Amino acid sequence: MSDDDLTTVHLDQFLPHPPAKVWRALTEPELLAQWLMPGDFRLEVGHRYTMRMVPMPGTGFSGTVSAEVLAFEIGRMLRIGWRDADPANVADWTITWTLEPEGEGTRLFLLHEGFDPDDPLQRRAQRVMGGGWRSSVLRGLESVLDRI
Repeated sequence: MSDDDLTTVHLDQFLPHPPAKVWRALTEPELLAQWLMPGDFRLEVGHRYTMRMVPMPGTGFSGTVSAEVLAFEIGRMLRIGWRDADPANVADWTITWTLEPEGEGTRLFLLHEGFDPDDPLQRRAQRVMGGGWRSSVLRGLESVLDRI
């Protein structure tokens, strides 16, 4: 996967925290709310939940995500389906977090799939969200990890 793949956002980040701690931040609702979005997440395949944040009209994002836990391997992988709660928006994505031990820390991979390169709003969303994952979201995750 390369950076010019308009259907995905792919991140690879080293975190100086053990995988068990990173897993907690990805799956404990009270921690997840601190760095991603508040919602009623539960680690259970098929669990549907809602997350809310600020709408981004320029990308077609209503501010409300309808999410579903699609798969997980405890301590290693979490896959979530994301759809915009507004049916007028075509966002229908898959977010996969993968954790790999690396020395005393964790190599965290994010794969955000499902952008439609033929849709101008989806192309813009891919650019905006790629930057957002890299800057504010991962920084927020690192901040939470530093505190717990």
